[in-house]
Amino acid sequence: MTQDDPATPPKPVSQSFGWVILSWRRWWRDAVVGTVDQAAVIEKRREDGAMTSRYMFMIAMSGGIAILGLLLSSPAVVIGAMLLSPLMGPIMGLGFAMAIGDFGWMRHSAKSLAYGSLVAIGLCALVVFLSPLQTVTTEIASRTRPNLFDLLVALFSSLAGAYAMIRGREGTIVGVAIATALMPPLAVVGFGIATVNWTVFSGALLLFFTNLMTIALTAAVMARIYGFRTTLSSRQTQFQNIIIIFAFVALAVPLGYALRTIAWEANASRQVQAELMDEFDGRGRISQLDINFDREPIEVSATILTPRLMDDAEARGARSIGRALDAPVNLVLTQYQVGTSKSAAEKAQLASASRQEEVANERANALAQRLALIAGVPEDDVLVDRQRRRALVKSAVLDGATLAAYRALEMRISSTEPEWQIELIPPPLPLPAIIFEDGEPTADGLAKMAVVAWAAQRLDAGIRLAGPADEVEKARAIIAAKDVAIETETRSGRLTVGWLKPGE
Repeated sequence: MTQDDPATPPKPVSQSFGWVILSWRRWWRDAVVGTVDQAAVIEKRREDGAMTSRYMFMIAMSGGIAILGLLLSSPAVVIGAMLLSPLMGPIMGLGFAMAIGDFGWMRHSAKSLAYGSLVAIGLCALVVFLSPLQTVTTEIASRTRPNLFDLLVALFSSLAGAYAMIRGREGTIVGVAIATALMPPLAVVGFGIATVNWTVFSGALLLFFTNLMTIALTAAVMARIYGFRTTLSSRQTQFQNIIIIFAFVALAVPLGYALRTIAWEANASRQVQAELMDEFDGRGRISQLDINFDREPIEVSATILTPRLMDDAEARGARSIGRALDAPVNLVLTQYQVGTSKSAAEKAQLASASRQEEVANERANALAQRLALIAGVPEDDVLVDRQRRRALVKSAVLDGATLAAYRALEMRISSTEPEWQIELIPPPLPLPAIIFEDGEPTADGLAKMAVVAWAAQRLDAGIRLAGPADEVEKARAIIAAKDVAIETETRSGRLTVGWLKPGE
């Protein structure tokens, strides 16, 4: 430029920024997108998501290991199931198929995912149904209350997984499989079905659905960023982007609310502990604290080890906790007097726990003795599950006892042990007659139907109803509500009830 030339004006800021964006896009296209073998990546994703015999076998093995790890509350076993699970394949396939607009591939991936999930859930439900262990362990409980953090874990993990698959860093997938934990929620869904626990079932299903949707949608976004070619029009692409954003928001709202609830309960637990300690001037020690936030009023049960017993601590504690939580509280407070030193309190805490265990064992042994006595069998024939608080005994034939008498014996024991599930299995005696008057069962007839349903449940046997059509139908409707297998026969005369023969 000569002295006569006017000075070149500087470029506007908007043009400079636009030039930077253009340069960055060229670099991304040439140095990043241009180095990705899209055909190889898509082919690999198709192979991983195919529904083969190997895929179904690994799904079944992973599900079996997962449910056993959950029942045993063993994190190591659960992690092993995560590593074996091939569910990541079809889920990532859904995302990539969505990105490139291959609806045939999307259907195949969805089919593989659906069949694999059903196999896992069915196998886990069968294992739990046949297992003597059906307690909700900490590993199971931790997968029944998904929140916003679970969505974020799935988001970051799927970003890492999609990047690893696109860039050929397959070793990273091991960590992604552990982080997203796809199989354990499915195993918990099976547990919920086997134990007929809606809370466990719905919570675990929401967690699995959260992981599934987050991984698939994030994979679609990553494939778009890396320039995978699509057959969608610009309008279809824009609509798909809106759907992805809406799906993330729809998942985030309920999960965010769940996180808020969990945070409130955690803070409330700390406040309860603080209020209880204040009632004892900080010299007490909380040995046990149970809070049920689902009850109205909130139920708080606490055991305190203290050097001095406080007569009005329960009433004052309920008022102070209620003020702190701004909610009505029902407090049950148990105090144990101990020495004044910290070590004395700790020793008392251990002694209290040991004594509670001894009391539980003594109570279980006493229950076994009572059941053996009323059933007329040796005590060794009584099955007692202390963990699940369940006792079962198969009764001998007692002289003159009817099925109604056996049921009454079971109800008598159950009324004295409300925390236990008592099952007394009667002998297969003849079923009582059900009396109808004017087309309706009498009060005695309704009572006899309750006995019939109870006996059929305890013996796991079906029954046959024979008699006039209207009486048969009414009796069937009442008894079938108790999940009893029933066969019917229409004929004239009185209504009769009998056992189905094996094989019928």
